[in-house]
Amino acid sequence: MDFTTAAKTVLTQKYAKFDGRAMRSEYWWYALFVFVVAIVLAIVDNLIIGASLLGGIWSLATLIPSIAVGVRRLHDLDKSGWWLLLGLVPLIGFIVLLYWFCQPGTPGPNQYGAPEV
Repeated sequence: MDFTTAAKTVLTQKYAKFDGRAMRSEYWWYALFVFVVAIVLAIVDNLIIGASLLGGIWSLATLIPSIAVGVRRLHDLDKSGWWLLLGLVPLIGFIVLLYWFCQPGTPGPNQYGAPEV
């Protein structure tokens, strides 16, 4: 999956889809997309508005799809989506989730379905 396909898939077709699986490429291309847009909006906010209005709107707009793709990524690793709450544990939770999200998905079908191609 490439950059534009990942962004379109997560934001349009799977906006709030918490079932199924997400490949590594889908998750990381979407994360890069969200990060780049957030940086651009932060620059625009600082230059034009002087407050983080656009960045806040962007964060709210991408909250649900970001959680959904994170849950689907955990499903690809054959883990429950509830493990995403591990991110609430300072530092350690982030490191564990980062490690898991960098791992390849389970080959073949698992309890969350077949891998998406």
